[in-house]
Amino acid sequence: MLAEQVRKGTLPPLEERLPDEPVVVKPVERIGVYGGQWTSGILGPSDGAWLGRTVGYENLMRWDPDFTTVIPNVAREITVHDGGRSYVVQLRPGMRWSDGEPFTADDLVFAYNDVLLNTDLFPVPPSLYLVAGEPGDIEKLDDHSVRFTFPRPNSLFIQSQATPYANHIVIMPQHYLRQFHQKYNPDADKLAKQEGHETWVELFLAKTDLWMNKDLPRLHAWIPRRVFGEGDRLIFERNPYYFKVDTEGNQLPYIDRLVYRVIADPQVMVLAASNGEIDMQDRTINTLQNKPVLARGRERGGYRFFDEIPSDSNACVIALNLNHPDPVKREIFQNKDFRIGLSHAIDREEIIDAVYQRQGEPYQVAPRDSSPYYDEEMAKQYTEYDPDLANEYLDRAGYVERDGDGFRLGPDGKRITFSIEVPTAFRAEWPDTAQLVATHWRRVGIDAHVKNEDRSLFDQRTDGGQHDAAVWQAEGGGWIEPLMRTDWYFPSANESTNYAPTWMRWYQTRGKEGEEPPPPVRRQMELYDQVRQTMDEEQRDALLRELLRIAKDFFFHIGTILMPPSYGIVKNNFHNVPKQVPQSFLYPTPAPTNPEQYFISDS
Repeated sequence: MLAEQVRKGTLPPLEERLPDEPVVVKPVERIGVYGGQWTSGILGPSDGAWLGRTVGYENLMRWDPDFTTVIPNVAREITVHDGGRSYVVQLRPGMRWSDGEPFTADDLVFAYNDVLLNTDLFPVPPSLYLVAGEPGDIEKLDDHSVRFTFPRPNSLFIQSQATPYANHIVIMPQHYLRQFHQKYNPDADKLAKQEGHETWVELFLAKTDLWMNKDLPRLHAWIPRRVFGEGDRLIFERNPYYFKVDTEGNQLPYIDRLVYRVIADPQVMVLAASNGEIDMQDRTINTLQNKPVLARGRERGGYRFFDEIPSDSNACVIALNLNHPDPVKREIFQNKDFRIGLSHAIDREEIIDAVYQRQGEPYQVAPRDSSPYYDEEMAKQYTEYDPDLANEYLDRAGYVERDGDGFRLGPDGKRITFSIEVPTAFRAEWPDTAQLVATHWRRVGIDAHVKNEDRSLFDQRTDGGQHDAAVWQAEGGGWIEPLMRTDWYFPSANESTNYAPTWMRWYQTRGKEGEEPPPPVRRQMELYDQVRQTMDEEQRDALLRELLRIAKDFFFHIGTILMPPSYGIVKNNFHNVPKQVPQSFLYPTPAPTNPEQYFISDS
C-alpha cells in the first residue's frame, strides 16, 4: 500500500519513517501478511470507547497482553528518581506524527503546560499528575527526554501511564495545535468565530477531538479518513509513520484499513455479526442473551468465539444519588438502613436465572476472589433475599407509615417514589434487571420505576447529579483495579457521579467546589492521598485495605451479581487474536493484545 508512494517520491523510505528504536511486537500466532479490511460495528458518537480500544491506545506506557505488568510504548523508558518525586521520560529519537513531523519532548511540554494545566481547557488536571491536589512540573531535558517533578512522591505514576486516562499527554501535536491556542495565536478567538465557535477554548477542544477532527496528527496505527457525521461508516487507514514493527522488522500494522459501521440498534449489529459482516468485535454484541444467537450463526458467518476474562466487580449496580438536590430524597438515600433494606429485597437468583442465563452469583461491589484484596464479607453482605429482613431494615430506617396502596411514606409524609435511570443500547441485561429490581422493591413498599434513556442523556443527568438512581457496572474487581480504579469504593473520579457527584467534586477540587462529605468518606480521601504518596508496597497495601474496609461499612450502593465471563467473535480468516483476553476498562480490552499485529488471510 505504501511502496508505490515511496517509488513516486511522495513518501520517504521506511528507514526514514521509523524511530531509531521502534517497538517490536511479537505476533500471537505468526508473522502476518499485509492487506485487508477489518470491519466492526459502532453505535454512534457516544460509543467512542470502541475506537479508543481498537485504534486509540498509544500511551507513554502500556499493559502487556496478559495484563500483568506495565511495559514501554511511546516512551522508551521511564525511570524513578528522588524517592518517587521525580520521573524521567525517555522518548524514541526519530519518532514522527502521522503527518511526518517529529514527535519530541516539546510536544509533551506543550501538552502538559499549555493544555493539561490550562484551567480554561482543563478546570481540573488529570489526577495522575496531581499529588494531594498539587500538580507536578515538567522540564525538557533534551529533544527526547523530559522530567516530571512532584511536590511529594507520586507512587502510581508509571502504572497510571498505561491506563486510558493517560492519553492526553501524547495526543497534542504542538506544531498543529499552537495555531488554535490563545497563548501562541492572539487572534485565536477571531479564528474560532470564523469556524463557528464562540471562543478559542471551544475551537481548541474541537481540534483535539480524536474522533471528529481527521486533520489532527496522531501516533496511532491507523488514522481517520472519514469520521462521525460523514456517512454511515467511519474509515481509518494505516499510518505510514507508525512506530512499531514485528519480530522480522516489518512495519505494522498489517491490516490496511478499519471500517466501523454506524449501527444504532444493537440487535441489527448482532444480525450483521451472525451474517459474517463483522470481522472481530466484543463491544455491544457480547451480551449473554446474544451468545446463543451468535453460536447458531458461527458456520454461516464463518467466525469463532474468543473468551474474555473479567476483572469488573459487578455486572449491574443500583446507585442511589446520595447527593440528590431534593433534600428529602437525599435524606432517604443517605440512610444506610434504607439501602440495606433495598438490598435484602432483591431476589438476585431470579435475576441470574431470568436475565443472565444462569451465570454469575449474588455480589456487592467488591474485589473478586481472584484479587489480593478479596473480602468475602464485603462481597456477600446484604445479598440474601429476605423480604422480612428487608422490611425490618426499612422500618428501622424510620419509614414505617404507608399510604392506602401500601407504599411507604418518607419524612415529608409523601410516598417514597423514585426513578431508576438506565442507559439503553449499552448492556442489554440492564433494562430487564432494573425492571425486576423495581418489582422487588415495590413488594416492600418502595415505589420505584425504570426510566430507560439514551446514553448521552444518561451521562448528562448523572454528570449533573440530577438523577434519582442510576444503573451501571462496577470496575475494581481485579488485581490492580482497587488500587487504580477507585470510582466505586469512594467518591473520587468518573463513575462516582452515579452515587455521589458533589462529594467527588469536593475531593477533586480540594474543597473549592462540591460538598464536604461525612467523616468516613473524608478519611477514605485522606487514605487514598497517602496511597498515592507511598512507594513501599506493603504500606500502600495496608492503606488501601483500610480504605476498602470503610467502603464496606459505608455501603455506598447496591450490587446485584458478580460480572460473569464474556466473549468476542472473530472471523476464521482473521488471525493473531488471543484465545483468551483480559476484560477491563483499565486494560482496555482488546487494545493491549496489539491490534496492529492482527492480520487477514485465508491460509
